[in-house]
Formats: sequence, structure tokens, C-alpha cells
Amino acid sequence: MFDMMPFRRNSFNRKDDFFAPFFQHFFDDDFFPMMSSMNGNFRVDLKETDDNYIVEADLPGIQKENIDIDYTNNYLTINAKRNEEIIEDKKENYVRRERHYGEFRRSFYIDNVDENNIDASFKNGVLKIVLPKLNKGKTNRRKIDIR
Repeated sequence: MFDMMPFRRNSFNRKDDFFAPFFQHFFDDDFFPMMSSMNGNFRVDLKETDDNYIVEADLPGIQKENIDIDYTNNYLTINAKRNEEIIEDKKENYVRRERHYGEFRRSFYIDNVDENNIDASFKNGVLKIVLPKLNKGKTNRRKIDIR
């Protein structure tokens, strides 16, 4: 028969274990940088006021010309592209590269929006989108009790 060994949650954090530092940092950004950065997506704040929905997205290092905003069938989609300058320079000896390049996309379902009056601005790496509501004011909401 097989011997059973109980699983200990902190079994990799023991100080007397030779391999503990390896397992502790194995999935850190040293080995897998894309896993630690939200799979390459950007961070977004979405807030609601009585008259508008406001979306603020952090897009540092992206040019305004490389951002596309689309509102179709109640979905707001933000596409952004960061291009890596391809320069062949043998003198550059990178020890570590953390800046990510490629295309980024986020979509949000937002209804009750006046599509004709959506406004967007981009300043200091922050994209701000104001989506005016069709029906102004608070919607009818009710609190649901948890049993």
C-alpha cells in the first residue's frame, strides 16, 4: 500500500527546507511576468453618478492615436495598442525587461446610456469616458437579505 502524507499548507515555507526559497518565489514575476500583470490587461475604475457612468482606465505609455473606444449593443469596449520599437542594437544588454507590448482589450456591459453624447478624454496616461444616462437619477433598487 501507499503511505499517506498529510498535506500541510505551509509545507513549502519551512525554514529548514533547502528548496523553500525556490517554491516560494517560483510564480513571482521573476519567472512569469505576464501572470503577475493581470494577463496583460489594464486597470479600470467604473463609477456611477445620478446622471452618468464614468470609466477611468490607466493606459500609461500608450499614445492617444492607439486607443479605440466602441459602444455597441450596450457593451463598451476599449482597445489599446502599445508598440515595441524594433531596433536592432547589439550594445543594449538588458538584465530585465518588464514593460509589456501588444494589444489590450476590456469590455463592460453598461445599459441605459445615451449613445450620442458619450465623451472621452485622455490626459497623463488616464483615459476618462463619460457615458450619460438616458433615464436620469437613481434606478429602483432594493436590498436583498441574505438567509
